[in-house]
Amino acid sequence: MTPGGWPDVAVVADHVGVRHLVVTRHALVRQVLTDPVTYRPDNALDAVTPVPVAALRVLAGHRFRLPPTLANNGGASHPGIRAAVADALHPARVDAQRPWLTGLLRRRVARIAATLATGAAVDLHAEVAADLPLLVLARLVDLPDAPVEAVKDFARAALELFWAPLDDQRQLALAAEVGRFHRVLRDFATTGGGLAARLRAAGHSPDVVVGALFFLLVAGQETTSQFLTLLLHRLTVEPAVVADLRRGAVEPADVVEEGLRLEPPIVTWRRVAAVDTTLGGTVVPAGTSIVLWLARAGRDPVVVDSPDGFLPGQRGSRRHLAFGAGAHRCVGAHLARMEAGVVVDEVAPLLAGVEVVRPPWYPDNLTFRMPDAFVVRRAGRPVPAQGGPPQA
Repeated sequence: MTPGGWPDVAVVADHVGVRHLVVTRHALVRQVLTDPVTYRPDNALDAVTPVPVAALRVLAGHRFRLPPTLANNGGASHPGIRAAVADALHPARVDAQRPWLTGLLRRRVARIAATLATGAAVDLHAEVAADLPLLVLARLVDLPDAPVEAVKDFARAALELFWAPLDDQRQLALAAEVGRFHRVLRDFATTGGGLAARLRAAGHSPDVVVGALFFLLVAGQETTSQFLTLLLHRLTVEPAVVADLRRGAVEPADVVEEGLRLEPPIVTWRRVAAVDTTLGGTVVPAGTSIVLWLARAGRDPVVVDSPDGFLPGQRGSRRHLAFGAGAHRCVGAHLARMEAGVVVDEVAPLLAGVEVVRPPWYPDNLTFRMPDAFVVRRAGRPVPAQGGPPQA
């Protein structure tokens, strides 16, 4: 047991009866992530709900394939593919986007502030978080020429198809959505510039190029969108932090780190035991599915002084595992931090004196939070508080 009373590891059966070893303790989660020989990433993109034959046929009709590229690649090709993506997301290139992003956010904040001043409600997820990471990513990596909404719909469909408990009809609909956009990616993989061209020049197949683009569009921007909404929502119940930000008593970067620790968009990640081993005194047979509870690890009292308190700069705040660790640590970590830092700096002042009209709703998902909306208005005006999923 950790000092907080959580089991270090526990066997849990999922909605289809598959048993997983859930790991909660920070040290053990990190141990698994940094040992790719004992614990492989092969199952990282496996569908949580087995995909039925009808949906598989839909995917096959779109020539859908996801060979090992980034998150699910434990082979020799991983370092080369990762290096190409890392070059596209180099910190210097990322930091060069800060002035443009700051200007964009200031224009949006001015518009939002004007709307709030009228007493109207504003969806901060839609107005700030939903498209921002995609717009930044498009400036760093050549992407297929597709409407923002189409990319967002595809990314959310993929997160649901592979990581959510689903029935057959929903899987069929999601397979069609994912398959259609996968065809767009496949066409782009053979002709696109930027990262796609670099991967082709390095000798990678179109399937690998598609896989890299798939992961960037799903994990490279959608998770950051989620985090921006999660962080802004959390700040509405942290008035002292917002006040400290407004008077310069706390750094936006420290606020971002506490947000990543307490409100990570990716709450779990998976590995599979490659050999018989033990973990925290528990016998782990080869082939065991391991679920790493990243969100729980961020609240391990061994690591952080105040596990449940939002205290920017506290000891252990930056030791969270929101970006993973080891060879598969998130290659876009610097990008996500830059975007979140600018959002905190520019948008957080809006949160003083607002009330939440509709908090984010999160669908059932093993790994991703996927907030759908976050509606606020100026405090003191009578409005019905509503939560839950949007009504049809």
